Amino acid sequence: MFIDTHAHLTDERFDEDREEIIKKAFDSMTEKIITSGVNLENSKQAVKLAEEYENIYASIGVHPQDVDGVEDNTLKEIERLASSKKVVAIGEIGLEYLENSPDRELQNQVFIEQILLAEKLELPIVIHTRNAIGDTMKILREYKNHLKSGGTLHCFSESLEIAQEAIKLGFCISVGGVSTFTNAKRLQEAIKEIPIENIILETDCPYLAPTPYRGQRNDSSFIPVIAENLAKLKNLSVQEVEEITTLNARRLFKI
Repeated sequence: MFIDTHAHLTDERFDEDREEIIKKAFDSMTEKIITSGVNLENSKQAVKLAEEYENIYASIGVHPQDVDGVEDNTLKEIERLASSKKVVAIGEIGLEYLENSPDRELQNQVFIEQILLAEKLELPIVIHTRNAIGDTMKILREYKNHLKSGGTLHCFSESLEIAQEAIKLGFCISVGGVSTFTNAKRLQEAIKEIPIENIILETDCPYLAPTPYRGQRNDSSFIPVIAENLAKLKNLSVQEVEEITTLNARRLFKI
């Protein structure tokens, strides 16, 4: 059975059939799902959903695109939410330097504050980085002594060199649907060299459905498709991928 380490089950695209989608996932070789919050309100929803289902867990935090909504009590509320036994990580947090993204200095500040919060709570972090890998890694290097619980680079699409540095810092590399895309050759070559002992699986659903479902709504039942592609890239059996990535996820998130 697989673990989907990063999903967005509270997304409005699941509003009409969330219960059916969750059942479909658990009927399709998915053992556990971690649903991720992107701001305070969404994190509350993630925790609520996790507490309703035995095999759903939550990661909570403020996404870089949501830092403008951070108020004086936001991270205190995130800390309070983390008292739930179903919260297994702080995330997704990080940096995103797209056009019209929030102020970069503010993004860096909130990212660092959440790294320190995760350290206090003894939880791993789930990192989102887009067009900002340089500053992301710079912060991780500077705060490496605060990363004792590790973490993961969510939806990894960077170079082998970045993966190797992240692994040295105690991070897992999270492989999702992008790894199946025909135009993801550089990523696929990197994945071939990343030790399977450092890889976990995710869907990031409802986004980034794997080939041959690209463009459709993604869901956690597609984890085996991602695993099959990873097995081909690593020249392993699907069973080996299943066993090792599931063990990696259990170890990181303590589930």
